[in-house]
Amino acid sequence: MAQSKLIPIQQPKVNWQLVISLLLIAFAGKFVIQHALPYFGFKQATFGRYWNYKWPLIGHISGGLLALAIGPFQFWRAFRNKYITTHRWMGRSYLLSILIGTVCSTYLAWTSAIKVNFSWALGLQALAFAWMTTATMAYISVMRGRIMQHREWMIRSYVVTFAFVTFRWLNDSSIAIQLMEKFTERGPAIIWLCWTVPLLITEIVLSSKYNNAY
Repeated sequence: MAQSKLIPIQQPKVNWQLVISLLLIAFAGKFVIQHALPYFGFKQATFGRYWNYKWPLIGHISGGLLALAIGPFQFWRAFRNKYITTHRWMGRSYLLSILIGTVCSTYLAWTSAIKVNFSWALGLQALAFAWMTTATMAYISVMRGRIMQHREWMIRSYVVTFAFVTFRWLNDSSIAIQLMEKFTERGPAIIWLCWTVPLLITEIVLSSKYNNAY
């Protein structure tokens, strides 16, 4: 009697990178709809104490939104390989949007934020500095032909870009409000946490790639 051959059943592989990307896009989309887009209605009630600084704030928000929107396309390998010219122009637009956002946030740090307290202004300025620095390093790397370094700096840059979403989520969380009821305490603490901790995790992940190579 002939023995029947067993055909192994292959389990479908989960594309975790795609899953995580979709979750982050949904998370960012909620932030954009609920917290960013209302400012473009130019209602004084929406701006609150930022009404006298509405144009720098709009510049800051616009730069951040554009960088958030462009980022996923820059990491999309199929899109990047097929439309290399578009990829390069989107990269320039990404850098320009961050430059605009950084200039506006620096202005806001030492005009409106300083009125809250120095810690809040310094935290906002530090975030702006990290935002511009990581994007600039990504640009310098690609101009020198160091593609791997360019990709890693782009990852760092987008992590810092995403800090605006993370900040809003943490600032509105019930746990943060319970621990630090006053914004004068909560804001300066979260403005540091929203990018330093994710960036540290990113460094660990990037470093592990090199450790696995040995």
